[in-house]
Amino acid sequence: MKQVAFTQMKDGTTEDYQFLQSLEHDYIRGLPDRLLRALEGLGDSLQGYQISRLEHSLQSATRAEADGADLETVVAALVHDIGDALAPENHSQMAAAILRPYVRAEVTWVIEMHGLFQMKYYAHHYGNNPDGYLAYKDHPWFNSCARFCELYDQAAFDPAYPTKPLSYFEPMLREVFSRKPFDPTVLKALAHLQPCAEMA
Repeated sequence: MKQVAFTQMKDGTTEDYQFLQSLEHDYIRGLPDRLLRALEGLGDSLQGYQISRLEHSLQSATRAEADGADLETVVAALVHDIGDALAPENHSQMAAAILRPYVRAEVTWVIEMHGLFQMKYYAHHYGNNPDGYLAYKDHPWFNSCARFCELYDQAAFDPAYPTKPLSYFEPMLREVFSRKPFDPTVLKALAHLQPCAEMA
């Protein structure tokens, strides 16, 4: 079989769907390759900064690793802006959705909220409220997100910082995105980083 025969999903047979499932498994295994290509595409993304979006992503991941962050946090730092091209108004949510099946819930939440928390540093320059993130001050992962933004995101625009290349992070990305999706032991894992209250 090279293609299914149906033109409406409700008419598909068990054989059709088993065939499609086998193709889907192969496609899912290619996710790390597609993510790497998407990251490379950030090299020609939003202009105006001293470094490209790809270099910012690599620097964020480099800073996270240098700070002693765990594997999931380093990979999250690497892909946190991967949604910029297709979801410029909600890139945080897009990146979080990509990560969600493969990392603990805390990391997903940090990436989902980092766009809001990041506004602390610049929103006032546009006449917007920089304090929206404070609505989450009692959230158990508030400090994790504040730390991520302070140390790994807002600080990662320095062309002089010794940033590691994408090839260095490739094995880490492949490890995380080759995991069994939605594994409860992964999603419910506890944080590996100490809270940082002073970031609040």
